[in-house]
Amino acid sequence: MLQDHPWFQLSAITASQSSVGKKYSKASNWYLESEIPKDVADMSVLETNPNAVKKAGDIKLVFSALPSSIARDLEPNFRKVGFAVASNASAYRMDETVPLLIPEINVDHLNLIDVQRRSNGTEGFIVTSPNCSTYALVLALKPIFDTFGIRRLIVSTMQAISGAGYSGLPSMAILENVIPYIPGEEEKMEMETLKILGRFTKDEVKSANFTVSASCNRVPVYDGHTETVSIETINEAKPEEVINVLKDFKGYAQQNNLPSAPEKPIVVRSQCDRPQPRRDRDEGNGMSVVVGRIRREPVFETGIKFVVLGHNTIRGAAGGSIINAEALYKEGYL
Repeated sequence: MLQDHPWFQLSAITASQSSVGKKYSKASNWYLESEIPKDVADMSVLETNPNAVKKAGDIKLVFSALPSSIARDLEPNFRKVGFAVASNASAYRMDETVPLLIPEINVDHLNLIDVQRRSNGTEGFIVTSPNCSTYALVLALKPIFDTFGIRRLIVSTMQAISGAGYSGLPSMAILENVIPYIPGEEEKMEMETLKILGRFTKDEVKSANFTVSASCNRVPVYDGHTETVSIETINEAKPEEVINVLKDFKGYAQQNNLPSAPEKPIVVRSQCDRPQPRRDRDEGNGMSVVVGRIRREPVFETGIKFVVLGHNTIRGAAGGSIINAEALYKEGYL
């Protein structure tokens, strides 16, 4: 996704000690259908160390796709010496000084960077992307939250196997099966949703004040997380009104023409059997979420329910970090 990017140039790749010094094409297990870009394939892998990266050139921005247990120790090291870190790890998502960013929704949370800089005494900082299942949910929630208010919501996910990583699930565990538990996933969705929709005020983010109940399931789909959502709204939300606010929604990323921003962050499907992962996950080059089956929720006096789909490895991971970095550049933090 960084190939031929108009604002960013990839200057270094780092990994664990066992890969250091190898060409990336030899060190990596490349699972994408596309070929490795030749200039990247020939790059030598560096140690994941701030000093090694500093020697590689005038680098200001680091994308972190580290396991969270490793990110917790290493990301602050990069911050300490002045790097901006766009992280897809969960280690610092709920840190009170770290923005948990979706540029269409809460770009004002970037004000936390100034708090973070003062707290750590460095120009470096960390900005995080949310969990992939949270990403799809909150993009769809934002216009509903702003227009009608939310009192409580229930979400059940059907999450693709790619979210567990290439070797994350044995084939015999997932074929012809549904696994009704993903460690830590439900807690992430419940906490991250409220932080992202929270209000920045007086050097802190006050989380949104409603209740989230999440149930997360792994299903035998390669890419694309599908979620069923039931919402009790504060004010009455008729299905046709919800359809209109979702269709009309454009956030900071669209208004400021960020290179990775889809024209429509939320695409609404009218067909009764959509969205479907295989047919809808690539909408907006994988950067849009797709919403369908918008209808009344009879359990609640003022309720609405729908299905939302997001591409977990694009918008929910790599693309989410890149569009965050684009917002950082647009706002003058790089």
